[in-house]
Amino acid sequence: MIKHLNIKIYGAVQGVFFRTNAKKEAENLSIAGFVRNERDGTVYIEAEGEEKSLDEFLKWCRKGPDSAQVEKIEVETEPVKNFSEFSRDFTDY
Repeated sequence: MIKHLNIKIYGAVQGVFFRTNAKKEAENLSIAGFVRNERDGTVYIEAEGEEKSLDEFLKWCRKGPDSAQVEKIEVETEPVKNFSEFSRDFTDY
């Protein structure tokens, strides 16, 4: 069954290739959605996929790429939006 998660990641997570690596990880796990930087210094992700894949993705989000320092993540469930791919927002703050 497909699930939808909203994930907010706190810490030193901007300017460390978090979005690029999150996109690669999501695509490897057949997850659709998007990732973007937020003005408050966090990274925001909406992810849809099978529960097992989302669990693996969350595990990755808790540490991120080697150059990131994740302090905490917040996860909320929402109704599925039927994303067709995983995209990366190129806006930087």
